[in-house]
Amino acid sequence: MTEPGTGTTRIRPVIVLLGLLALAANLRAALAGYPPLLETVRAQLGVSSGAAGLVQAGAVLMMAVGSFVGSGFGARFGRERAAGASVGLVALGSVVRGVPALVPLIVGSLVVGLGIGLAGVLLAGIVKERLAARAGAVTGGYVVAMMIGATVSSAVAVPLSVALGGWSFSLAAWAVPAVVACAVWAPVAVRAGSPGRSGPRMPLPWRDPFARRVACYQSGTSLMFYGWLTWLSPYYESHGWTPSRAGLLLAAWSVAQIPAALLVPALAERRRRWRFWASVTLACGLVGTLGALLAPEPGVVGPWPWAVLMGIGVGAGFPLGLAVIAWRTPDGASSAATSGFALGVGYTTAGLGPLLMGVLIDLTGGYAAAIVILLLAGTVQGLAIRRIGDRPTARPPGP
Repeated sequence: MTEPGTGTTRIRPVIVLLGLLALAANLRAALAGYPPLLETVRAQLGVSSGAAGLVQAGAVLMMAVGSFVGSGFGARFGRERAAGASVGLVALGSVVRGVPALVPLIVGSLVVGLGIGLAGVLLAGIVKERLAARAGAVTGGYVVAMMIGATVSSAVAVPLSVALGGWSFSLAAWAVPAVVACAVWAPVAVRAGSPGRSGPRMPLPWRDPFARRVACYQSGTSLMFYGWLTWLSPYYESHGWTPSRAGLLLAAWSVAQIPAALLVPALAERRRRWRFWASVTLACGLVGTLGALLAPEPGVVGPWPWAVLMGIGVGAGFPLGLAVIAWRTPDGASSAATSGFALGVGYTTAGLGPLLMGVLIDLTGGYAAAIVILLLAGTVQGLAIRRIGDRPTARPPGP
């Protein structure tokens, strides 16, 4: 049976939501498991900071590629089926990274990044099409699932490498939850119907002012996220921390993102004060970044408050960017196209960020110049927030 006027198969929202959360839990875990192992990888493979950063940069750049083509991919094969296949790519790339050598590590990371980029755009379209009445809360929910996956991955990456006998096996382990998620999502993909039900393919909105502003916003928040995701652990290892302790700091950073991602988009949706909440959370991220730069280990409390503030900033920043797209686009196809454009530009910027930071670390022998890059990213994000503003939009009909 199809929903009147939509051409889409009726699927119970709770089934879609559960499957969506299962897929989303895999959209950062595979990448978050690498930074705590980065220094170990460097030592065992004998590569520079720039080369080690290239692994993460390549993955994020492939996320950009996936974001740019995700809308068309979903229109061709159906968003629901394409989303399951995308997470299947995450599983495949994780298996490839199980070979302890530089080339498989890079190739597997590229495949993982492509799968994540495709899935991110497709999930945004699915939310708009099937769960539009609660777009802000649902977006926050699946971003929380992403963050939980990242938190667990960061915390257990080093213990897993010890238990399984090497860093490559630790990275390969994330194929298991990706396969499980595909199995959970399979009933939704099957019931969604034949390919082509997701509507016509829409071109990327390169000329649309709103899309360009959101792309600038996503560039800032994505660069701050992936910059710290890649270099927070190595930064504190350079201050004498053990890899395990630095991994726990990264996990604390991830944990702080969870309440921010869950609560802030819902508050912004309820009051329609997007600019206010986006500004508050960005301020938290900038204060944390400045603190880590100017006072890396303040007093007895250490860097934990800085990690929490940075986590709040990026935790709310990403879902707020997706939510404002859902609120201001008329249907699933346009939401997927706008998300694809914004995320593609954002991931391109974020993909170059960890690489540039690694090069600066090699050239300067320290992290100060690299962290300044993140402060500049926050400035760009702030300018975009001001331009996007709080233009009222019509609410989707509630259930």
